[in-house]
Amino acid sequence: MTDEPAETFYSEDRWQNWLTRVEDEELDPESEEFARLYFNLQNDTTIAIAKVISAAEDGRVDEETTLDKLEFINEVVMAEPEFDGEEELLLIDSVQTSLVPVFYAAEEYVIGGPVEEYPIEECIDAAIEVAVEEEDVDAALAYLVQAGTQIIDGAEFDGSEVDEIESWIVSEWLNGLDSLQDAFADPEVIDEE
Repeated sequence: MTDEPAETFYSEDRWQNWLTRVEDEELDPESEEFARLYFNLQNDTTIAIAKVISAAEDGRVDEETTLDKLEFINEVVMAEPEFDGEEELLLIDSVQTSLVPVFYAAEEYVIGGPVEEYPIEECIDAAIEVAVEEEDVDAALAYLVQAGTQIIDGAEFDGSEVDEIESWIVSEWLNGLDSLQDAFADPEVIDEE
């Protein structure tokens, strides 16, 4: 078992490069470029998370090291950005929000494997229901973390209707899980040695 440095999977420079790019763009939240940057930042992070978990499953890193690497990525990506512009802050905040259940699910999966109390679609339906009808975002997040552990384990959900959900935060969180699902579907992530 090798002890690969955290930077093998992600680095502060990598995130800073994204922040610099965001700062250099003239962002309009309604533009395609804004959406493209959102998804690129999100996907770059979920791919790094997927690679850490794949390394653990291949026996290249142990559980403690895996959790340390996930925590390192979390600290880098979730740090408060130093932007003056509202559009830049909005973009990074949206990306960070979308990644909340991804980080929790990754940690939960490494510690205990997939949480299969309910099938993935039931978890997602329940998250939407409690967020919209009961305004209980903590319960919604808990359901989506369960769904996330199942996605890491190979379960799939249809993320095509994410934008039509009445709860913006659940919609953001589902975008993150959709990105995680795409990351684990990427053959480069799974086959990397």
